[in-house]
Amino acid sequence: MKIGITSQNFKTVTGHAGKARRFLIYEDDGTGKAVETDRLDLPKEMSMHEFRGNEHPIQALDVLITGSCGEGFIRRLAQWHITVMPTAETDPQKAAQTVLDGGTLPPPAPHQHH
Repeated sequence: MKIGITSQNFKTVTGHAGKARRFLIYEDDGTGKAVETDRLDLPKEMSMHEFRGNEHPIQALDVLITGSCGEGFIRRLAQWHITVMPTAETDPQKAAQTVLDGGTLPPPAPHQHH
C-alpha cells in the first residue's frame, strides 16, 4: 500500500489538499512498519487545484491523508481509485502507521469557507 500525506513543511500533516504541492510517501517496509520512501515537491501547476492533465504523480497512491480538503477533491481522487482520509492527526508517520494497521484516524477539525 502506498500512502501519501500532504505536508507543505515535510514535517507535519497539513491541510488544503487541493493546493498542496508537497507530499510525503510512506509504504510498508515488509515487516508491517510504515516508512517514508519518497517526497514529492511539485510546481504550482501540479497542485490539484491547478492540474488539468491526465497523468499526475499522486495517481500512484492508494491512500492520501490530509488535514483538510473539499468534497470535490475527494471525488476527483476517487476517480483515480485513491481513498482520501482527512484527519486531525499531525504526525505523518503515526498517521501512515494507523492506516497501514487498519486503524481509524481522528476526524479533522470542522472546516468552514468564508
